[in-house]
Order: sequence, then C-alpha cells, then structure tokens
Amino acid sequence: MKKGINYWSFPGGLDGTKDFAAAVKEAKELGYEGMEVCLFPDGPLSFDISDSDVAALGKTLDSAGLQPASVTCGALWDNQLTSSDPAKREAGKNIVKRCLEVAGQLGATGILVVPGSVETFFLPDGEIVPYDVATKRVEEAVKELAPVAEKNKVAIGIENVWNKMFMSPLEARDFVDGIGSEYVGWFFDVGNILLMGFPEQWIRILGKRIKKVHVKDFRRAVGTIDGFVDLLEGDVNWPEVVKALKEVGYDDFLIAEMIPYYNHAPETRLANTSLALDKILKM
Repeated sequence: MKKGINYWSFPGGLDGTKDFAAAVKEAKELGYEGMEVCLFPDGPLSFDISDSDVAALGKTLDSAGLQPASVTCGALWDNQLTSSDPAKREAGKNIVKRCLEVAGQLGATGILVVPGSVETFFLPDGEIVPYDVATKRVEEAVKELAPVAEKNKVAIGIENVWNKMFMSPLEARDFVDGIGSEYVGWFFDVGNILLMGFPEQWIRILGKRIKKVHVKDFRRAVGTIDGFVDLLEGDVNWPEVVKALKEVGYDDFLIAEMIPYYNHAPETRLANTSLALDKILKM
C-alpha cells in the first residue's frame, strides 16, 4: 500500500488557494507518494480546467515523483444525487463526469463521489429525503454514470459519509453488486465508519469492491465532528484495519484527509500524518 495525501489537507487547500505545485513539493518532502487532486467550482483547479492545464498538473506530479492518488471535489454536497431538485441532480452528475474525465487524463484510477444524503448533518435547514427515494436516486445516477467511468477507465468510489444512508456493510455491498460494473465500488473512509461499525468488518465484507481508502481517526466517546483526531490518536484498530486490507488484496493508496487544520502551525499536521502513516503501513 502507498501513502497519499488530500490537497484539502494543506493550509489554503479547502478554498483552493494553495498553490498546487507548492503542495506537491511539500508532499514529496514529507514522504508522501501520491496526491488526491481536488476540483472546485472556480479558480485554478476548477471544473472548467483546460486539457493543457490538466496535463500541466500531471507533469507537476510526475516531476516530483508523485502519483495522482484520486480526484475529488466538495461541490457534490450542494448538488446532491439524492436531491428532489432535478437540476441539482443533473449538476451533480455533470460534476462526477468531469471528475472522471480529469482523473482519466491524469492517469488516476478512481474518484471520490459523495452520493448525497437522507439528511446532511451540517445543513440543519436542508432537505430530508426518504431513505428509499434517496437510494433509488443514487442508483439511477450511478447506473447512468457507470459507462462514463468505464470509458475513462476510472472507478467511481462511493464514499461512506455521515448521510444516514448505506448504514450496513451488507447494504453497501449489495448496492455495488446491483450496479454491476467493475468501475463502481466504494471509496472507504476508515474514520467515518466508526459511528456505525468497525472498519475492519466493513473492509472484509466489501472486499474487492473497495477502490480507494481514506484514512482518518475518530473518538467514539465524542461522537460529533469534533471527534476527528490525528491518526493513531483515536479508536481505529489500525493493526486490524491493515490486516483486513491485506486480506482482501487492497494494494492502493491510503489517502489521508486531515481537516480541520491546527489552530497554530497547521503544516505540522501534515508531518505528523506522514509519520503516523509510516507506522500504520508497518503494522
């Protein structure tokens, strides 16, 4: 397995103001092997990025000896595939299509897709969608998007997020199997799953359906978004997680997504994360 870092994890990354080349340089110096590229509605890393600029991103990564670990974006929270607004669902599908195209051009093998939600926990006035309706809408969207993934040879990785959907690894497994495409699977987030289960169990049940892995750590006793902590500081049973990943044959990136930032010297978290990943990968 390889050590990756998400662009958002760099100070300035969440709003897209962090210079990409600088982030890549810092990632290399800290010992990371890959970068998760993040797209935005606007700015230098926008959905409208030209093919030549995508090629430049790839050259920046390659020159530093880093691989494109995956591609993601945050705009799917505002354009959910579960929305009752057809325009938002269509916008969400277009975002996924663009991420697939950019990932294919970069040579990344997977993208992260937030599937939408029954309820979005950080949007208290947001829409609440019936569970069965939400699942059906995601199913319809992903079936439509699967041929685009196959064309670009890039996997759609559905991320387990706090969305009150896919609450069981059995449900998650069966959803992917129902799509019926080798280019649709799970972007498994180790830390996110602690509210509803044990990551090592999910990994063994999902098996080859896991396309990519995000790593975070979490303290169950906190039970809110404030429970996310540095790797090795929370309740993730890392030896069992690594063992399970090896059992199912996962040999891709462990991509750290380390937000929010430290209040002071936020770049320190990137160094701490690199060191922690070294320890985890040796378990």
